[in-house]
Amino acid sequence: MRILRLTAGLAASLTFFLALSCAAQSYPAKPIRFITPYPPGGTTDILARIFGAKMHETWGQPVIVEAKPGAGGNIGADFVAKSPADGYTLLMGASGPLAINASLFKKLPYDPARDFAPVVLSASVPLVMVTHPSLPAKNVREFIALMKTGRGQTNFASAGPGSPQHLTAEMFKLMAKVEMTHIPYKGSGPAIIDLIGGQVLFAFESMIPILPHVKSGKLRGLAVTSATRSAVLPETATVAESGVPGFESIAWYGVVAPAGTPADIVAKLNAEMLRIANQPEIRKQLIEMGSPPVAGASDQFGALIKSEIGKWGKIVKQANVSLD
Repeated sequence: MRILRLTAGLAASLTFFLALSCAAQSYPAKPIRFITPYPPGGTTDILARIFGAKMHETWGQPVIVEAKPGAGGNIGADFVAKSPADGYTLLMGASGPLAINASLFKKLPYDPARDFAPVVLSASVPLVMVTHPSLPAKNVREFIALMKTGRGQTNFASAGPGSPQHLTAEMFKLMAKVEMTHIPYKGSGPAIIDLIGGQVLFAFESMIPILPHVKSGKLRGLAVTSATRSAVLPETATVAESGVPGFESIAWYGVVAPAGTPADIVAKLNAEMLRIANQPEIRKQLIEMGSPPVAGASDQFGALIKSEIGKWGKIVKQANVSLD
């Protein structure tokens, strides 16, 4: 009897693993939902549409980009974390919901290190310190002097409370010793609209959505937040070389699936996104947006997420930022 039970158990296990293998081989067999945790128009939306369009070309299945913004990216991230682990619901995440929010929220509805299967790091980009052209500051030193005299508007926009844009500005406040008031928006898209309109005059914003407006002159780029100058804005100094030594902040974006997604499906997604990132036209498009593709192995992305949770936790504590 025991042998019969053991045989039955082995048969059930074999059937299960064969089913997983078949599922991975036939994947995708229906439309894929690409969730972005911020409103349309921002970096996650742009990247999801670039990769989604190419995935559709390869696999013939629709890739539907769907925004679920709110709570600093937590709503969209939590939706994916609690979705079926079958590869048909993906998150184009960012350092906010996948790392920073672990320190900002005491009751985060998901665990970014436990509840996701990392797929691929899609982009790693510096932020740009931007102002409306009406602000009388042509560089970082002039901006700091303007803030300290009290003659400049001291409000700054961000993609939301606790976002990399917000915390980068908080870090700037600490290091430059200036006072500014945070005006949070529900994503980069709405924040950039008000920046261009002059409703708010200053922000740190991801290079991907902000670059066209800097190049067109609608906004003025004062500096980039990377340690070295950007190839797409070579004349724009870094914050560090402009009077705030040691300043550096990088925003990153990547794809995750719900934890428990079959490893074969994660591997298939990773391989496809690597293939897309290495296509000459996509590489050119991303580089022109200020984001050379940095796609790599899934486990490398997982290690990055864990290390960034620790890094941003220290910054959140130093800036004394809390969202609940």
